[in-house]
Amino acid sequence: MQEVDRLIETLRKASYKEREPIKAQLTALATGANGPAVRDHIDAKRRGELLEVQWELEEVLEAATPKKPEEPKKAEEPAPPAEPAADPNRPLTAKDLVVVYDDPRGLMLHKAKVGDRWFATQFDQRTGQPQTFELQAAEIAQLKTQLAGSPYWVIGAPGAPVVAGAGAAGPVKAAAGPGPLVKGMSGKPGGR
Repeated sequence: MQEVDRLIETLRKASYKEREPIKAQLTALATGANGPAVRDHIDAKRRGELLEVQWELEEVLEAATPKKPEEPKKAEEPAPPAEPAADPNRPLTAKDLVVVYDDPRGLMLHKAKVGDRWFATQFDQRTGQPQTFELQAAEIAQLKTQLAGSPYWVIGAPGAPVVAGAGAAGPVKAAAGPGPLVKGMSGKPGGR
């Protein structure tokens, strides 16, 4: 280990052009008979050195450390199924949903990309936090009827009703808000 310490001391004082032969000698020692012990010693010494010397010693360690043999590649395995179809009621993430209705006053309707599940997101006026919950089939039909003329349906979204006059210039009904259809919220202005 005295030879390793001497080479590290020489490396510290050497100019950039003189470092390669010193690093080669250190690499030879680190790959020799006492390789693991030499590598551990270099690693311990490296931590207390100047940053530039640390980099040089890291290169020595990378060159001297035996590479792990790559596992032989197995034959192509069949790709796993994209979505497990076993549980249609599994928890969904945002990437599983498509926005179909977006009212800037606080109501958003989402439809699952797969299946016929619908979700409503509304801000709770008491806490100011968004709340998302799943809608039942009857609620979906009622919301589509109530919001049919609303300009907030996302054009081309799957499941959005196709109604003449709907869109950015379509008529807005006086009761275009969610009203009492959404669970937990009253139909009175101000949510009280």
